[in-house]
Amino acid sequence: MFSLQKLLGQEDKFFDLLEASAREARAGVEELIKLIASPNQTTLSYEFVQSRRREKELRGQISQAISTTFVTALEREDIESLANALYRITKSVEKFGERILLTPEHLKGVDFSKQANLLAEATATVIEMVKSLRQGVDLEEIRRLDDKIHYLEGEADKAVLEALRQLFTGKEDPIVVIVRKDLFELLEKIIDRCRDVSNVISNIALKNS
Repeated sequence: MFSLQKLLGQEDKFFDLLEASAREARAGVEELIKLIASPNQTTLSYEFVQSRRREKELRGQISQAISTTFVTALEREDIESLANALYRITKSVEKFGERILLTPEHLKGVDFSKQANLLAEATATVIEMVKSLRQGVDLEEIRRLDDKIHYLEGEADKAVLEALRQLFTGKEDPIVVIVRKDLFELLEKIIDRCRDVSNVISNIALKNS
């Protein structure tokens, strides 16, 4: 076990910013789930943009804090890698939101609920992993959470394959197939971004255990 608080010279601001970034990623996913339920709600596009902007601002604050704070054992690159990985979640969520708002007429009868539930669970696990950095990291706990993220990613892969199998039956209009395939793959990518965050945290834990 190691203490990031010691490594960062008791600088709580790093933990505050990283946790806020993880919560913003989760908030973006919550907006995404609302959009999936009602794809004609064009006003939700504003929420996606704002979430990504807040995440970008947090990433900037983290970079500034790194440049003005003495960091001892933990490499600055690790903190920046985590901040960037968290930002990519909201960036991917925004991209999905933009695509779904462009073609709501092609989504009638599409069921994204399984992917949405997996994504909600993945971002909740991301928050748990990021919060674990504040008081110190138990390597075994990090491994447990990392295993959970990878399990969810695997389930998401299966869900996408099943969705694509049903999509490629030849019964749908080619334009509908292209639109839906793109959206299913974007949802899969968002969970991949959660996996990236988990990988960064796991590497930090291993390097400092």
